[in-house]
Amino acid sequence: MTGSADALVISFGEMLIDFVPDTSGVSLAESYAFIKAPGGAPANVACAVSKLGGNAAFIGKVGDDEFGRMLVDILKKNGVNTDGVCFDEEARTALAFVTLRKDGEREFMFYRNPSADMLLKESELNVGLIKQAKVFHYGSISLITEPCRSAHLAAMKAAREGGALLSYDPNVRLPLWPSHEAARSGIKSIWYEADFIKVSDDEVQFLTQEDPEKEDVVMSLWHDKLKMLLVTDGEKGCRYLTKNFKGRVTGFSVKAVDTTGAGDSFVGALLTAVARDSSIFDDEPKLREALTFANACGAMCTTQKGAIPALPTAADAEKFVSNSKAQ
Repeated sequence: MTGSADALVISFGEMLIDFVPDTSGVSLAESYAFIKAPGGAPANVACAVSKLGGNAAFIGKVGDDEFGRMLVDILKKNGVNTDGVCFDEEARTALAFVTLRKDGEREFMFYRNPSADMLLKESELNVGLIKQAKVFHYGSISLITEPCRSAHLAAMKAAREGGALLSYDPNVRLPLWPSHEAARSGIKSIWYEADFIKVSDDEVQFLTQEDPEKEDVVMSLWHDKLKMLLVTDGEKGCRYLTKNFKGRVTGFSVKAVDTTGAGDSFVGALLTAVARDSSIFDDEPKLREALTFANACGAMCTTQKGAIPALPTAADAEKFVSNSKAQ
């Protein structure tokens, strides 16, 4: 368990191993060697929360293999509660080979046929743990196939019954869906359940098939149950929309080496703030401060390879923000 007195943030979904080429800007075929990096957006978010001093748990399934045990070990080393993690005897832990283009952006090739995370069953959920969450966070990859989809929906329901706020970052990974249409409808199938949603500008474009810069396009993703909709614009920062106010918070310019996990670092920072004080949705100055801090965490995460090792501590992020202000 973490030593944090914070309210609990639970992250639900996949954890896997990213194999990242040791040189940026080469294709998978050209790459000579690969660095083994723990990944999976929900797991990255759990580690981000914990590294920032929050109270985090991860719920998901890995293979009962060396990689699966290594991943659970990494969660524990990062102070994440693993009471909701189970091991699959049959299926392997998922792998992803990730190419880093010259600009640090990524392309993915997945090995999941089927992987352990896809086989999490509703009966394996640690419902007691889920009901303790103040914030319950998830993506959309766990919606693609059964039995994981049913487990995901049941976990959301249990979290809601326990009084949690539901946080959704679709994290679109098109190669994993049967088609673009299936991805759009699958991602939108739980859209109206969430209390807050974070999407990237590219994801806005994919979901709406319109220009993500236009305010009415972003507005089309809003629904009345939402407390906040966030659009991340890479190094430009983010846009926020709540019931009472909207605006933009500028980002931080850094030399990006690997953008993997930057969005998860951003989300982790935000969820840590929400778990401490959920009134930030109604307090614009407080929200802007939290988003500036989250932008810093996202930017800092891109300056190193691999998601989890690159996640900043609160002290590092605070220093980064004050140094940037000084400049």
